[in-house]
Amino acid sequence: MVFSSAIFVFAFLPVTLGLYWIADRAGGVWLKNGVLLAASLFFYAWGGLRPLIILLLLIIVNWLAALLMQKYTRIRSLFFVLAIGADLLNLLYFKYFNFIVENLQEAVRAILNRETELDVAKVILPIGISFFTFQIMSYVIDVYRREVPVQKNIMRLALYVMMFPQLIAGPIVRYRDVNLEIENRSTNSVEVEKGIKRFILGFAKKVFLANAMGGMADIAFKEYGSLNMVYAWLGAVCYAFQIFYDFSAYSDMAIGLGWIFGFHFNENFNYPYISQSIKEFWRRWHISLSSWFRDYVYIPLGGNRKGKIRTYVNLFAVFLLTGIWHGAAWQFLVWGIYHGIFLIIERVGFGRVLEKLPGALRHFYAMIVVVVGWVFFRVDSLSIAAEYLGRMFSFQLGSFKNAFILPQIDAMFTGCFLISVLCIAPVGRKLGNTPFFRKPTVSRVLYLLLWVGSVIYMVGLSYNPFIYFKF
Repeated sequence: MVFSSAIFVFAFLPVTLGLYWIADRAGGVWLKNGVLLAASLFFYAWGGLRPLIILLLLIIVNWLAALLMQKYTRIRSLFFVLAIGADLLNLLYFKYFNFIVENLQEAVRAILNRETELDVAKVILPIGISFFTFQIMSYVIDVYRREVPVQKNIMRLALYVMMFPQLIAGPIVRYRDVNLEIENRSTNSVEVEKGIKRFILGFAKKVFLANAMGGMADIAFKEYGSLNMVYAWLGAVCYAFQIFYDFSAYSDMAIGLGWIFGFHFNENFNYPYISQSIKEFWRRWHISLSSWFRDYVYIPLGGNRKGKIRTYVNLFAVFLLTGIWHGAAWQFLVWGIYHGIFLIIERVGFGRVLEKLPGALRHFYAMIVVVVGWVFFRVDSLSIAAEYLGRMFSFQLGSFKNAFILPQIDAMFTGCFLISVLCIAPVGRKLGNTPFFRKPTVSRVLYLLLWVGSVIYMVGLSYNPFIYFKF
């Protein structure tokens, strides 16, 4: 079920909010948790019962492991290893089994020099598996480190993992950030209004900006063989806008829904496209994932405390894993390594060179690196990535009369593109803090108009899921 779909907006969400409001008035936090958990079960089951069973089994395994770690302290390491092993094996099987089989087939074909097909059934990927696996792993790790208390109530742990606003595409929520709110929370009109506005903002970003930029990007990457250098860059930039507005829109909606239900999720984006280095970019982009790798991989490996060479190795390892986390394909692996290499280059000495350059040049450098990197993220194979990058750096203008691209450059696209450029910086936030827009009536009317316009526009769109759903 997609946040920007009619079934979610007009059926699931109103019913859930109505039941939650009744629970809030009629009973304690246990009843509110029950409504939210039931809604989350239904939300995830919408995509099929099999993925739901897998998720529930994972929750049970980790719940039991944490309890056993608390009870049998002398062998707590054993239960910790078993839980993390089960989590990783589950992720490995469902996310990477097909990739491993396909590459084994290629290897066998190369060795035998003939066509061969392994008779193995395809594994269907449960939606959001990378997100909820990392989320529940963080709980077990923090329990093992004695940084959070063990949750003895399995229903509350299930709510932490399965809460529908952030279940499928994050942010990756730490148990320590919401455990007190699971135990006891309240909502008020100010928080609810703030949550509704944040949800509307994310909804509009998805419907107007992400989808508009995605339409151009889809055409460019499909018809890359006909592009000149300018159109190739246009397609790559549009994809950079699409993935930012798509993913940040989901985070906005998740955070907004969290406020409505009394939860406070951490921010997942902080204007990453104003970054002036790749190091800064990763402090602003997908913050919940980068902080997860920092706390549970980079620092345990030694971080930057073991000397320069070890630091570079640790950075490389983290971004190798970051690439693999995003997808079971060579292009994701290359994308992760690509970012890791630039982070190492900046740490080796280029970062000091950057500091001496004007801010505009630093920003230009960072965006060129990021946009080029997104090409690997978007394509279906490394060979297509090489061809597309060849178009981007061909330095040949060729013909601008492209039958695929030109019809898409209309007033709607141009307007959305210009707004996309403006909104990569905190322009809207500054505008919203001016005296005129801070007036409650003005603010509410504007958000209402934005909501109505977004819904009308959504009705005319075809199904367009969030990019990060596949991770």
